[in-house]
Amino acid sequence: MSSIESYPLLCTRGAVMFPMQELAIEVGRKYSVDAVNYCLKNQSQIVIVSQKDLTVNDPTPEDLYEVGTLCTIKNSRKNYDHLKVIFSGVKRCFIKKHFVQDDVNFVEIEEMESFTSDELEIEVLTKKALLEFNNIAQKYARPGFPLKQNTVFDQVFASIMVDTFAQIYVKELNIKQKFLEENNVNKRLYMMLDQIDKEHKLYDIEQELNEKVKSTIEEGQRDYYLREKLKAIKDELGGEGVSDIDDLRKLVDENPYPDNVKQKAYDEFKHYEMLPPATGETGVIRSYLEWLLFTPWYQKSEDNNDLEKASQILDEDHYGLVKVKERILEYLAVKQMTNSLKSPIICLVGPPGVGKTSLAKSVARALDRKFVKISLGGVRDEAEIRGHRRTYLGSMPGRIIQGMKRAGTTNPVFLIDEIDKMASDYKGDPSSAMLEVLDPEQNNMFSDHYLEEPYDLSDVLFICTANYRDNIPPALLDRLEIIELSSYTEEEKLNIANKHLIKKQLEANGLNDKQITFNDEILTYLIRHYTREAGVRQLERTIGNLCRKSVLAILKQKKRSIKINKKLVNTWLGHEIFEYGTKEKKDEVGVVTGLAYTSFGGDILQIEVNYFEGKGNLVVTGQLGDVMVESAKIALDYIKANAIKYDINPEFFDKHDIHIHVPEGAVPKDGPSAGVTLTTAIVSSLTNRPAKKDLAMTGEVTLRGNVLPIGGLKEKSLAAHRSGIKTIVIPKGNIKDLDDVPDTVKNEVKFIPVEKVDQVFKEALY
Repeated sequence: MSSIESYPLLCTRGAVMFPMQELAIEVGRKYSVDAVNYCLKNQSQIVIVSQKDLTVNDPTPEDLYEVGTLCTIKNSRKNYDHLKVIFSGVKRCFIKKHFVQDDVNFVEIEEMESFTSDELEIEVLTKKALLEFNNIAQKYARPGFPLKQNTVFDQVFASIMVDTFAQIYVKELNIKQKFLEENNVNKRLYMMLDQIDKEHKLYDIEQELNEKVKSTIEEGQRDYYLREKLKAIKDELGGEGVSDIDDLRKLVDENPYPDNVKQKAYDEFKHYEMLPPATGETGVIRSYLEWLLFTPWYQKSEDNNDLEKASQILDEDHYGLVKVKERILEYLAVKQMTNSLKSPIICLVGPPGVGKTSLAKSVARALDRKFVKISLGGVRDEAEIRGHRRTYLGSMPGRIIQGMKRAGTTNPVFLIDEIDKMASDYKGDPSSAMLEVLDPEQNNMFSDHYLEEPYDLSDVLFICTANYRDNIPPALLDRLEIIELSSYTEEEKLNIANKHLIKKQLEANGLNDKQITFNDEILTYLIRHYTREAGVRQLERTIGNLCRKSVLAILKQKKRSIKINKKLVNTWLGHEIFEYGTKEKKDEVGVVTGLAYTSFGGDILQIEVNYFEGKGNLVVTGQLGDVMVESAKIALDYIKANAIKYDINPEFFDKHDIHIHVPEGAVPKDGPSAGVTLTTAIVSSLTNRPAKKDLAMTGEVTLRGNVLPIGGLKEKSLAAHRSGIKTIVIPKGNIKDLDDVPDTVKNEVKFIPVEKVDQVFKEALY
């Protein structure tokens, strides 16, 4: 070896540079570009060495081989964000040391001199290697090694020939490196002859395989050539190299898929096997086949036909909800009697927290079916339901097929949550796509754009949930069997807390029923003063809060058990949040109690009316919606038309402004059911007749003074009862809805049905 010199370093991935050879390399890594630029600026040579692991992006000295090639830069050209450089090899070199200087990687090297161990042997080996080199080149139709006149078969010629062969024909990186690291030219020639022998054998095997393939196919079947060749290769390898596609083909052969699915799979197998392995389309086809074959087509679970057991499970999981439980048991009974039944599309409509989602889970448990859920809140793209076509990059099936794959059976209980919160935009209308899912007459041929094969959803028990019936798209509403879940009564909340919520929170916080005690009195106190809701979510959170504080007290204060009382609740949760019974304290003129139906159940609201000198204007405040503003105008116009009847001077309206206000102005309010309340409040104010403080009312009013029926009577009645109201005036058309009102409310509240507003005035005003 010669003296030690320092040069910039360039490390390559998968390329080995040889002396007296030229190689074009694209240089993109920053430190590599810096090294090349340094050489160009200083007219320096550069050391090229290959890294051992091609996947390493920032190799350390340990990741590089110790032998490289000292090179000169013959040409350099910038191409976008990288350099295209042609290097010319000079000499082999051994790397002694790595260091960094001016942000450029440098190495100290010793040049390696080639030598021969036998001058006579090298001449014989060189001639033989040259002959074999040209033979293999002829077989593969590639350029051979040229032989000039007066060629001397010495060490220099042999070294150049071997390096040329290694550069062109040797593919494995580690073998190329061995050629580079070997100083003895005789040994390099033996290595070359060994590699040429392997190339001859590989060529012969390939020719033999080609002959086998050609002998098995007929004229005109050229499209099967590659597949038959692949089979022959696998036979030669003794069955090795079996791909996951073979597993999928076996899956199709051994399972009862529908005929159209099998045919589709076989077509995709054929297409896959005709493609080169490295193309991106193979991954797309494999992904499609996995979705197609792992989506359930024939797998079906057995339903539980034991009506008693199903009823017991439903009662265990939920208190009340009689109508829903009856509907599920009816479904089971009819299915058992007929042995076949198209699954109904049930839609549970009710305010948040009343148990719609948990009820769907209980139905799945009662039927002994798989349960799967999707939420449609905020979904705008039709492809969320139907999937993307396979022409799109990253396409997938829609949520329906994804849910079926998760379920693994063709007859799960499928919960579609928040169906009233779908939206639409330029990407399509998802509610229209849901029609094919939720229409029993056509969901046996549901079309997903990704699968491209019709899918049978008729065995699926779909359960939808919604907060507002009016927000469900009309076309979907027509296909749904609506079951209303109304607000819980105080008694129902108490039972739910005792049977479910306390037990759930004790388990969640590591407590047992001996360490913390809730009695009915304290639960009622929590319901009345710390929650105001239709369901029980806030109640569960409140109980959980008390449980957590109890755990802290038990561990910190070394207490064995804690009994929850009002004093403890006030200390831990703060002062009462809600006032139970918010009716008026006394009878007042121009203030009437109305009833409202919100997303959180029923509520009461006071409507105030005042008048003052003006020009006959109507002022409405309290964030009222268009419908309530119209009701106010109708109420005032009715009173104007009947002013003499109610002892009001008709000229009064020309000289006075009337102001209607609904308190809690930050909360938007709307709906037609405040019509009679607005009318009564105006008459009370203009005639100076006080309204009864313990009476509430609801109903829509017309210009002729008729009182029309409204919705949500149960929720409104519960709100009135909760607030201490003793009398409720309702439209006569709502008498039928009193069957839904709990007996506890009907026993303590008097309901007065009316047809005309005159009857309302008679009952409500003194």
